[in-house]
Amino acid sequence: MNEIAIEKTSRKSANKAAAPAGKKAPIRLKEHIVEIISDSGEGAQKCGQSLGAIAAQMGNGIWTTEIIPAEIRPPARSVAGASGNRIRIGSTYITNGGDETDLVVAFNEQVLLGRVKAKELKPGCTILLESMWRTHADPRIAESYLETYNRVVAAGYKVYEIPMEQECRTIVADAKRGKNMFVLGMLCYIYSLELKLAADQIVLAFGKKDQSVVDANIKLLGAGHKWAEANLDFCYSIPGVRSTEPQIVVNGNTALALGVLASGMEICAMYPITPATSASHYLSEVFENVGGMVHQAEDEIAACAFAIGASYASKCTVTITSGPGYSLKQEAIGLAVMGEIPLVVVNVMRGGPSTGQPTKMEQGDLMTAIFGSHGDAPKVVMAPGTIEECFYSIITARKIAETFNMVVVVLSDAALATSQQPFARPKFSDSWMAPPVDQSPVPEGARPYDWDDTTGLARRFIPGQPGGMHTLTGLAHDRDSHVAYDAEVNEQTLRFRSLKLAALQKTLKAPPVFGDAKGDLLVIGWGSTKGAIEEAVEMMRAEGKKVSSMHLQFLQPLPPGIKEIMQGFKKVMTIESNWSDRPDDKIIDENNRRYSSVAILLRSRYLVDVDCWSEVTGQPIKPGTIRRVMLAKLKSK
Repeated sequence: MNEIAIEKTSRKSANKAAAPAGKKAPIRLKEHIVEIISDSGEGAQKCGQSLGAIAAQMGNGIWTTEIIPAEIRPPARSVAGASGNRIRIGSTYITNGGDETDLVVAFNEQVLLGRVKAKELKPGCTILLESMWRTHADPRIAESYLETYNRVVAAGYKVYEIPMEQECRTIVADAKRGKNMFVLGMLCYIYSLELKLAADQIVLAFGKKDQSVVDANIKLLGAGHKWAEANLDFCYSIPGVRSTEPQIVVNGNTALALGVLASGMEICAMYPITPATSASHYLSEVFENVGGMVHQAEDEIAACAFAIGASYASKCTVTITSGPGYSLKQEAIGLAVMGEIPLVVVNVMRGGPSTGQPTKMEQGDLMTAIFGSHGDAPKVVMAPGTIEECFYSIITARKIAETFNMVVVVLSDAALATSQQPFARPKFSDSWMAPPVDQSPVPEGARPYDWDDTTGLARRFIPGQPGGMHTLTGLAHDRDSHVAYDAEVNEQTLRFRSLKLAALQKTLKAPPVFGDAKGDLLVIGWGSTKGAIEEAVEMMRAEGKKVSSMHLQFLQPLPPGIKEIMQGFKKVMTIESNWSDRPDDKIIDENNRRYSSVAILLRSRYLVDVDCWSEVTGQPIKPGTIRRVMLAKLKSK
């Protein structure tokens, strides 16, 4: 619905859903997108996560996206306060959140209005709306409800008023704490999902609480299912194929944390920051079970310094943060670069600059990760593109950090952090783990920084190794770790640290091309845009368009073969969630246009005319949007 339509207010009378004459056969669908939205604290996010997990167990592809307000506790019943979850359920593998919403469950009309104004709902979308506000004692609230109701009906949405509060109060005294499970029951009926699986999810979610809490929520689940069956005149079936192999359903932050466990790292040093904190929360619950430790420092600087100290003492350590925290860590990261101390830094990017948008996604930290720090401080920079890659990227990062004695930065973002997706349960491999620490005596004559002239690599000395005593500072140093201000020595050490990136680059493979190796347009992306870009490319190719995509997981160093791949296409562009100037702005021309991050890297590295398009709305870029951008690029001169 557009803004013009929503402003047309109608005073039509309520149009309540009538009970169905008989149980309807489910309408078979290929996929559907459903949102559950409420005020913060009403459990809509938990409802959405549970729905996604149930659908995944039924064999459906799913992708969940959290709807998070900018404030931690926004005013109740506010347009900007919508909190909840968006679940895309499909009969096949799902890689992103998709386009507009097909069905929304709203706990009040104001959070619904927020989603309408954000243009997130499909024309004709089905709305299940809590009806308690229609007869509220406060006449202003009742008037607000009626006005919004009439406006969305006039705009073409199909609205069902649901007496959630009334129905829940027959089971629990505080309906605010029960509506989410009542809604889960309704959605299980609507999407033909097994109630037994839903009950299992409730046991999993509330298992640590008193049994009476579990029992009450299971009753609410059944009541919601029964009410929907008796009163709704529609239901759907999205066939899935149950996996024969074990799968897990986790969000990106949990996948990162599981990767920390699987990699053999034993210490996570952090300071809480949105949207990275849940990764360390998960580690705090389980890390001690495998001999690990989470250290919460007094601030981001201390967390990074602690991690560096632990890594220097032989424990390759991870520190997890987001953009503002990464900025604070940069001086300490420079110490790890100078000392050649292995360190893994996870930056779960969010909107910026400054405090920016703590709960919104953005890909604005790439240049900071690559070039941040004073002086030349080469670091490896990786960016997982899927939730599964979040897991494996940490294992790879730890290996690189310890093999090359380098800082490895892993760039996730808020979209991956809070989204859920099923993937095959990883089968543990001993090769993931860090090798035993070498504490044997250092060979006579070995030097702390005896750099290899070709690769820049040097043996890692561990404090306490017999014969390995030396002094380490953040000052420029020679091969013996002696402070050295000599110009030739300083330049030599810069060269060796840079050569390590070149040595790693020689071990990388060219990124795969999604589609044909030659064509009219190549779209290049990185990070969480992967699924949306590839879905858009699939749509375009089905229409006969000669388009392909390439996704970069390594951003520093860039892998080999990229220039040759780009040369197979008439046009090349990047799709990113960081800022680039719009060519149609009156003041913008080729002399002053700012390009998005990866476009800058590719243009400068390969001297190829790489165009770019970016969207920085705080929301994941939709495949339909990318398709429109690609069509426009194909038509341009």
